[in-house]
Amino acid sequence: MLNASLGTQLFVLQMVIVFLTLAGTAAVWVQHTRAQLDHQYQQRALAIAESVSGLPAVRAAFASPRPELALQPIAAGVQRATGADYVVIANRSQIRYAHPNTSLIGKRLSTDGSQVLSTGRRWTGIETGTLGTSVRGKAPIFDTAGNVIGLTSVGVLQDTVADQLGAALPPLVWTVLAVLLAGSAGAALIAQRVRRQTFGLEPGEIAGLLEQREGVLHGVKEGVLALDLAHRVTLVNDAARDLLGLPGDPVGRSLSEIEVSSRIRDVLGGDDPGEDRIVLRRGRVLVLNRTQVAVRGQHRGWVVTLRDRTELVRLAQELDQASSTTEALRAQAHEFANRMHTVVGLLELGEHEAAVGYITRTTQAYSDHASGIRERVADPTLAALLLAKSAEAAERGASLVVAADSMVAADAIGDPQDAVLVVGNLVANALDALEGDGGTVEVSVRADAEGLHVRVSDSGPGVTPELAEEVFRDGFTTKVSHAGPRGLGLALTRQTCLRRGGWVRVHNAGGAVFTALLPVPGVVR
Repeated sequence: MLNASLGTQLFVLQMVIVFLTLAGTAAVWVQHTRAQLDHQYQQRALAIAESVSGLPAVRAAFASPRPELALQPIAAGVQRATGADYVVIANRSQIRYAHPNTSLIGKRLSTDGSQVLSTGRRWTGIETGTLGTSVRGKAPIFDTAGNVIGLTSVGVLQDTVADQLGAALPPLVWTVLAVLLAGSAGAALIAQRVRRQTFGLEPGEIAGLLEQREGVLHGVKEGVLALDLAHRVTLVNDAARDLLGLPGDPVGRSLSEIEVSSRIRDVLGGDDPGEDRIVLRRGRVLVLNRTQVAVRGQHRGWVVTLRDRTELVRLAQELDQASSTTEALRAQAHEFANRMHTVVGLLELGEHEAAVGYITRTTQAYSDHASGIRERVADPTLAALLLAKSAEAAERGASLVVAADSMVAADAIGDPQDAVLVVGNLVANALDALEGDGGTVEVSVRADAEGLHVRVSDSGPGVTPELAEEVFRDGFTTKVSHAGPRGLGLALTRQTCLRRGGWVRVHNAGGAVFTALLPVPGVVR
């Protein structure tokens, strides 16, 4: 049985249940029917006994010298007429006057009839006498004065009752067989259905697949989260729980009950459809993909995969900064080459003093520009970023101006990584906002006791009021090109400021003006 297939085990177990149920039901039915037959025959025997006891001839016979001569024919006639197995008449001393076995006439009753004789009440029950065990009824015989002068006992043998019970068994047997056949057919259908639903897999194979699924699900580094049609979480692996920062076990809970941002909830719920949806969660850049799940052609829910792209985005930003620096160096190299050609030309023409004057003016202009930035921004990392962005702006045909109110002392911004991220993203966004060639971007950076104050304004078209908050949402972009992760710069800027206890805002003043506060913990000024 243990080595049998799942379908066979189910069939056998169900048939055992059906058999036990039928056996119990049949036993109860037989017991109940036997009790009813016993009761019916007891009442029938009692009715016959009362009829005999009430005959005037019976009462009159008790006054004769030999009552048995008159009572034996009466009892025998009643026994033949009613089908009873015996009719016994006895006097008050329990001496028989009538009995089917005439040899027992004149002898004492084999069963006690004192209860009927003493109380004058009728009695029914099952007793064992000279003829065997029988159901019987006993009735008192009264004289004209109302005194008990004897009793009549009528009985039906248990064999007769058993014969009646046997006659009632065939319908029960046919019913049991019909139910067994129906149960067999039902058990076979259920076993076949289970086998079909389990694709013919045995319990050991199903357990093995479950263990493999759990191992694979919780072993992969990518997050996996499954939702049913009601958007309740049905499955989540360790990676997804860690990436989303979910407390406890979210299985069985709806999306509205999970503590995530509205942006993540929109992507998980399908309100923001599409591939590779980018969201931010606790300093991480996550890429989400939502796929519909169909089982046998029917839609059953969705599976959402989550990938951590934080390090990739950081490297992409560093690459962008390196590219910007490279472009700036290339532009400077190109400009330097043009200047060198000019100097060579002047020397070939013999204009030595003009060449010296040209070199002096050019060098002094660049030195003044760099010195102006270093005077206001003493932090070398932030100053280098502004110089690189200034060269990038020049390459685009625009200009980047460091505001006169800028003032950042050396070591006033602590770890420069967050400051470079905030200032770099805001300046890059301002340069992208300039339409065509030309335009101006003004940058103001100030460090005080509150932290680093940043203001970046541009001469572009500005930001419409209804998008003033939307521009900071991860994944939002107004750019036509979508190559690479777009819509992250301002979202990362806001997340960085909020993580440090600061803020970032935008308003229009001829163009877009972004202001931000980046607190710098642990810096003494």
